[in-house]
Amino acid sequence: MALIVQKFGGTSVANSERLMAAARRAIRAQQAGHEVVVVVSARGDTTDELISLAREITDAPPARELDMLMATGEQISIALLAMAIHTLGGQAESLTGAQVGIVTDSAHTKARIRSISTARIRRALARGHIAIVAGFQGVDEEENITTLGRGGSDTTAVALAAVLRHDPAEPRDDIECDIFTDVDGVYTTDPRLVPEAQKMTQVSCEEMLELASLGAGVMHSRAIEFAQKFGVPLQVRNSFSDVEGTWIVPEQPWMASVPARGVALERDEARVRVSGLPDHPGLVDRMFSALASRNLVVDMIAAGVDAGGLAEIGFTVIKGDLPATLVALGPIARVLGGTVSHSDDHSKISLVGVGMRTHTGVAQAMFEALASASIGVHMVSTSDIKISALVAKADGLAALRAVHRAFALEAVAEPPMGQTPLTLAAPSPESRRDLTQWLSALEDILVADVQIDETQARLAAFDLPAGPATLARVFGAVALAGIVVDLIVFNVNDLERAELSFTVPRGDADRALEQTRAALASLECNVSVLVDREIAMVSVLGVGMRTHTDVAKRMFACLAELGINMTLISTSETRISVAVPRDRGAAAAAALRATFGVV
Repeated sequence: MALIVQKFGGTSVANSERLMAAARRAIRAQQAGHEVVVVVSARGDTTDELISLAREITDAPPARELDMLMATGEQISIALLAMAIHTLGGQAESLTGAQVGIVTDSAHTKARIRSISTARIRRALARGHIAIVAGFQGVDEEENITTLGRGGSDTTAVALAAVLRHDPAEPRDDIECDIFTDVDGVYTTDPRLVPEAQKMTQVSCEEMLELASLGAGVMHSRAIEFAQKFGVPLQVRNSFSDVEGTWIVPEQPWMASVPARGVALERDEARVRVSGLPDHPGLVDRMFSALASRNLVVDMIAAGVDAGGLAEIGFTVIKGDLPATLVALGPIARVLGGTVSHSDDHSKISLVGVGMRTHTGVAQAMFEALASASIGVHMVSTSDIKISALVAKADGLAALRAVHRAFALEAVAEPPMGQTPLTLAAPSPESRRDLTQWLSALEDILVADVQIDETQARLAAFDLPAGPATLARVFGAVALAGIVVDLIVFNVNDLERAELSFTVPRGDADRALEQTRAALASLECNVSVLVDREIAMVSVLGVGMRTHTDVAKRMFACLAELGINMTLISTSETRISVAVPRDRGAAAAAALRATFGVV
């Protein structure tokens, strides 16, 4: 007998018919011999309607009172679902987040889970009941009701599965979590936007984490963080059918056989540029500490030095966070003599796949697709399994379709025949002890490692013509030489000129320099290309690195204290990497290990 956590989203309980269908599914799982915990979202558009009610009273509702209001949506759902189960002859208990014992911090409307008690749920299961838990909500240490923000019910479900799996009182490995939604699983992209999109039977945790954080709406990234950190078997399924869904699993060898497996669109991005700054250590730390103190998540980052020796930093934030970002940066820019500019009409297109680590020509193919569609690119940022490009908001959908088509994602890669998707091994006693310790601080960042790579070289090209055609030309030449590119940063200034930086293996630096110069020789502009062989790439690794703003803040502060300049920055959900002078790399890595307590 297994323990199954089922999560039903708002569309799955939007009316009485769908509520009864969810109740039947929970009862069937129990009748099959399983213990069942159900997590439920507010019905349909209830949360939006509640927020609208608040806006009728005030344009700035107090966050605490907004949480009190929004939490009622899930309370309605759990009571109705319990009634449905009783009507069908089953037994169920509905529990709010407070009754379960979901304790969060006090960040109203976007709280993070601190701990969860399993006692109330276990008592309900021991009585043979189905436990129905309100998603999206908890209480802080002062017993104020809090809500978890976007995707909060997904987060609740996977967090419950994690604590039940590793509960010191009764650890068990026969637990899985099914996320029921209105689609059959995880697709190569949103099928509502690209009809050719195909469902994947398996996707790696790391790929799903990137896709979820980059705009794929099937699951929220915080839920994937829990699944990866605590080893929770996770499946995304359709509420309205019994078809097999998509399993989110540890990376499998076959996944590296293709360069890309999915593409995501984030529609509402804002771009901020701070220019004319003195280039010295601590500059990035000062800026991003101000943003982290306001819990503002920075996405794409492009940092460089212009021909006059002045630093420029460009980055993106969610459009809704732009006003707070400008307030945070204004005083710093004025003190340093820099200027802040911004625009809020952008979308971000992101290609994801673990195969990028070993395949050449991925960047070239993506930029050629955008160039063929006459889509301009304003910024580029990459990680080892992701390439993100910032485009005009009006071009977002066309960019999504062009990239999906260029990588033939409609012919989705599948696992070998007969491979069982659910292959998670039980944790060792030692790792189980570590996981148990983390249960008291569930959403605290887990820094798993600090790594240093001294085998890379950085190429930088200045005063480039803006646009994907230039990028396609450069990376086409580099790919033709069989050179694997690691990180890419591209930033367009107000004069529609661009700076490009990318890293390659040091042994390939001379060939990459030759190929790049040859590719740019025909351009009618004064382009200079430089190579820096004396860099070290230092990386902090973990789960949820980008969304936990404190990680970047502590990393940059640590390097600033050592007086170490960064010439390149790359962020993703699983790592933050910076390029530093090679002779300071070992000191940087050692200091970061001490900062994050990594042995």
